Amino acid sequence: MTILRVSGLTKRFGATEVLRGIDLEVARGERIAILGASGSGKSTLLRCLNFMERPGGGTIALDGQMLGREGRAGERIYRENELIQVRQRVGMVFQQFNLFPHMTAIGNVMEGLRTVRGMPKPEAEARARKELARVGLAEKADTYPAHLSGGQKQRVAIARALAMDPEMLLFDEPTSALDPELVGEVLAVILALAEEGRTMLLVTHELGFAYHVATRIIFLADGAIHEQGTPDEVLKNPKKERTRAFLASHRQFSF
Repeated sequence: MTILRVSGLTKRFGATEVLRGIDLEVARGERIAILGASGSGKSTLLRCLNFMERPGGGTIALDGQMLGREGRAGERIYRENELIQVRQRVGMVFQQFNLFPHMTAIGNVMEGLRTVRGMPKPEAEARARKELARVGLAEKADTYPAHLSGGQKQRVAIARALAMDPEMLLFDEPTSALDPELVGEVLAVILALAEEGRTMLLVTHELGFAYHVATRIIFLADGAIHEQGTPDEVLKNPKKERTRAFLASHRQFSF
């Protein structure tokens, strides 16, 4: 079953066209790794999918429901309460964690449950503790971000996203801000979520991880899908020269 359908998605920042007509369908339970050089549009694509950035053109349908409505000039108009609901259904984990420094780990995980969902504090706290335990941080519930490692901060951020019961998870280079020795603990959590059958889109430079976890690989170049297919097709037998050149510069990964 298709959970997400993207048609002709475009995004421009000033004179720079970052996304040039992305067409993408995501089936429930798919795990898609998005690869590409810096500036290829990977992060912008994810941010448009949960409307952290408003798309410039094209359409996005979530679970068969077209988002927004067409305006008089042909542009799509989105209501803020509609987008709040989308962000609950499409969770996002950022490269830089985006935790509130004045809140403990459990406070960060509870925040959306309290302010967006209106959940009573005891219920929100119980749910937050459950999600912290899931990512291996039950004992860090009362710790502030300043006293957590980068890997622990990212796991709190994942717990925060999970607490909202998203139908799909977007990961925007979740390990690129981490010291090398901390990458594994975050990838282990993502792998566990993949094994639960969760739908996820993952922007990453961890190509070996992408090979083993993703069901589909997408290679972006110049704001367009340049090549896509199974991990074997794209990472072992790429058809396009640009894909081959990108992989040749990332030969530190192994299958």
